[in-house]
Amino acid sequence: MTRPLFVLSNDDGHTSRGIRTMRDALSEVGDVVLIAPETEQSASSHALTLHRPLRLREVEAGVFAVDGTPADCIYVALHASTRVLPRPPDVVVSGLNHGLNLGQDVFYSGTVAAAREGALQGIPALATSAHTGADFEAACRLSAQLALGLYSAAPQAGPGGSRSGVGVGPLLSVNVPREWNGEVAPSRLGMRKYEELVDFRKDPRGREYFWLGGPGVRHEHAPGTDTDAFDRGYATLTALMLDLTNTTAGELLDRLSSPFRQAKERER
Repeated sequence: MTRPLFVLSNDDGHTSRGIRTMRDALSEVGDVVLIAPETEQSASSHALTLHRPLRLREVEAGVFAVDGTPADCIYVALHASTRVLPRPPDVVVSGLNHGLNLGQDVFYSGTVAAAREGALQGIPALATSAHTGADFEAACRLSAQLALGLYSAAPQAGPGGSRSGVGVGPLLSVNVPREWNGEVAPSRLGMRKYEELVDFRKDPRGREYFWLGGPGVRHEHAPGTDTDAFDRGYATLTALMLDLTNTTAGELLDRLSSPFRQAKERER
């Protein structure tokens, strides 16, 4: 029986402890090709590099580096023929991220974006993150088990290599706390409150520069959310949607669009 093929990426770079530990864990249950950024790309979200050339470097057997974003890495892996992957992958795994991706973090996260790029191409995908003080080996073993379960649960490859058969694949996000209680809690996205600020400073030559964001963050304790389960010691498992359409905003859309419809009717 052919072992599943995992394509592994992250936003911390190909040399990070998290991705190397994740590679070891995945290698126990399948074949792994690692393709990740040359340097850290945290909070790069789903950016693709379109206005400069990129470079692909084979670091060692089965390990590649791209001087771009996490989404670039998965895009290259999936569309570079057999330059990176020997066959279409069964699951895209991103992580293990050094830090959390709870609540609205998923909109900014390069880790989640790498997994999302795979899901957009119809491949089951798992983004996995952990508290920086967590047991990385245990977190990666858990993630490898979930990735294998995702492989087993997803349909076999359909037209164009899509294993979902419907154009997009399932996208899951995992977060492991520092003091993990050994259980996994299915959850929805919660809310994280960051200290929002723009910190203006002067360089030694008197020129102004600034940093975005403050160091403070807290969680909302809403039952059923990933933030709440995380704070209670659970590893959280959240299914993310690729369709961002707000189906409850019909009344607002009608109110905003009706003047244009009415003006067109008057012209008739």
